[in-house]
Amino acid sequence: MGFERKYVSQEELRKHDKPGDLWISIQGKVYDVTDWVKTHPGGDTPLLNLAGQDATDAFIAFHPGTAWQHLDQFFTGFYLKDFEISEVSKDYRRLASEFSKSGMFDRKNHLVIYSLCFVTLLFGLSICGVLCSNSFWVHMGAGALLGFSWVQVTYLGHDSGHYNIMTTRGFNKLAQILTGNCLTGISIAWWKWTHNAHHIACNSLDYDPDLQHLPFFAVSSTLFDSITSSFYGRKLTFDPLSRFLVSYQHFTFYPVMCVGRINLFLQTFLLLFSKRKVPNRALNIFGILVFWTWFPLLVSCLPNWTERVLFVLASFTVTSIQHLQFCLNHFSADVYLGPPKGDSWFEKQTRGTIDISCSSWMDWFHGGLQFQLEHHLFPRLPRCHLRSISPLVRELCKKHELPYRSFSFYEANMRTIKTLRDAAMQARGLIWEAVNTHG
Repeated sequence: MGFERKYVSQEELRKHDKPGDLWISIQGKVYDVTDWVKTHPGGDTPLLNLAGQDATDAFIAFHPGTAWQHLDQFFTGFYLKDFEISEVSKDYRRLASEFSKSGMFDRKNHLVIYSLCFVTLLFGLSICGVLCSNSFWVHMGAGALLGFSWVQVTYLGHDSGHYNIMTTRGFNKLAQILTGNCLTGISIAWWKWTHNAHHIACNSLDYDPDLQHLPFFAVSSTLFDSITSSFYGRKLTFDPLSRFLVSYQHFTFYPVMCVGRINLFLQTFLLLFSKRKVPNRALNIFGILVFWTWFPLLVSCLPNWTERVLFVLASFTVTSIQHLQFCLNHFSADVYLGPPKGDSWFEKQTRGTIDISCSSWMDWFHGGLQFQLEHHLFPRLPRCHLRSISPLVRELCKKHELPYRSFSFYEANMRTIKTLRDAAMQARGLIWEAVNTHG
């Protein structure tokens, strides 16, 4: 007697999109991940955002080939009725398969060793500058070197969050805590929580936390409607203070970037001491305590409070280059409202990202993130390969008439400021409207 497949419709699948009843489809097979969401290594947000729909492309992007063998335990016995694969998804999956067969996801070309040596050198020079000199300018240079070391070690932390940069998962977790919590004071748990959501819902105004910066910034007038953040579970209130700050955001953008690290420290503490379930909470808190032990001690070695404050400002200002790059990659790209759609994975990534064009000798400076679209499409791919696959991605975008935007660092800055200025002018219009209405 032949086996008869059981099917569910797209409409039926969409009904299972809530905590406690969470189904997804991968390659036409339907899986119940209701319980798995609690222990999913990537957190609950990706599964919740893609619940009730096909998530094949996202699954391919974030998981190695070995992950497929674990899916059977979640199989419901149902197949998706009228399951179709778009032409762009076929081409995307073909590229991912070719990269995997060639071993590109596993080859890191000694990048980790070089990066660790470079970061160690920068940290060492910064500490020596503080402890071995009485010169004010040497101390300021040490602060700048410390900030630059934070930039470079953050790239390593970013890499370790997307794929194993070490030989085992245990050593990789240790590298995450060291590069994130211990050396920069920013929790890897917080980074994973927000960054995974960002990748899944790239440039969604209500699902992507990397676009939710009220009261300081608003990249779209849609945020003026006080929309509800699906990520934070609260309303992003556009109150009079927000209206005032946003109306000048194109002037305050760079100064805020210079002290933006303070917000990352704050977000780390808010998460680690919240009621939310945090993986390896104790280890993350320990790493943060390590940072808040050595960093204040280093600063205290400076001769007076003036130099201490300026040292911290110098380190924060240099680090702002990295914060700025993150903004350039997304602020002036297309935005949308609502949850991500699994069947338009490739399209959403192309429309929500902007590459920064530069010479190959500057790749170390940008940490690979100048190839933002390539990174979003293949987040597990070591950054040393992103430049080589860029022509293939560009060709694929051209074939399917999708945007591939690459601008110089200067052009990307101008586009970002224009985006902020356009929203600022609309906010000012609301201010004048309120003044005229209420006298």
